[in-house]
Amino acid sequence: MNCARYALLHVCDHVSASHSCSKQSEPPYNQNRDQLIGSPPPYQHGLRNCYIENSHFASKFNILGSYVIKSYSNFDNFLQDKYTFISAGIIIPVGVVMFIIGTVGCYATLRESKVGLSFFLLVILAIFAAEVAALVYGIIYQRRIKGDLERSMSDVFLKYDGQNSDTHAVDYLQSQLQCCGVQTYLNWTTNPWYSSINNAVPVSCCKGNNTECTGKLDQLDLLNTRGCEGMLEQLLQDVMSYALLVILGFAIFKIFGTLSVCVITCKVRRGGYQSLDA
Repeated sequence: MNCARYALLHVCDHVSASHSCSKQSEPPYNQNRDQLIGSPPPYQHGLRNCYIENSHFASKFNILGSYVIKSYSNFDNFLQDKYTFISAGIIIPVGVVMFIIGTVGCYATLRESKVGLSFFLLVILAIFAAEVAALVYGIIYQRRIKGDLERSMSDVFLKYDGQNSDTHAVDYLQSQLQCCGVQTYLNWTTNPWYSSINNAVPVSCCKGNNTECTGKLDQLDLLNTRGCEGMLEQLLQDVMSYALLVILGFAIFKIFGTLSVCVITCKVRRGGYQSLDA
């Protein structure tokens, strides 16, 4: 009697959810012959769907990572601490690694491979540890952005001469953020550049593409008067916060993924059959 129960449970565990257990316990020769010949194994359909979803997830993650990196690289002249890119830059490699490992994890889960699931679990834990480290570093650096900008921006603006790389960086900053000077447009009055061109600020301080703006302070209605430091600080804070939220969300998602892999691995290792009385 117990053997019959085990056999029945074994058959019921492998049938489709759309049919009853009693029907699927019938001999295979009662099934449609066309369904048995030429149809791919069920796990291949699941693997294909998993691959598609994994590709969409990885591509979106990499797009986000590229946006974060580009936001920082546009203003890297004003950032003394180049390790800022650690937290933001981790998004792209994580997306690439998880695309590869995610496909392996899908295959191992569908085939119930103990070796594949164990390897997948170890990789998830390693990536989770890296994300936690990046998250902690990002939180620490986020508090240092203001002090870093105060030191670096003053030095870069002081080197403005109309030709060098710092000049291009300052002009790009002022035109993109529509600002002028470090704290205020009046900071230019103490800059050697101001006196060298007849007491005028750079044209990048002008509003829009106004051809009538010459940079003279008697045209304040044509100039951006807000300082660049506060606006750049807010931009970098927003980008960093966005990156940290994404990393945090992905880390939480990975926790549930780790628990799921543990449950599946334990289920595979138990193996065998259970009594219907259990």
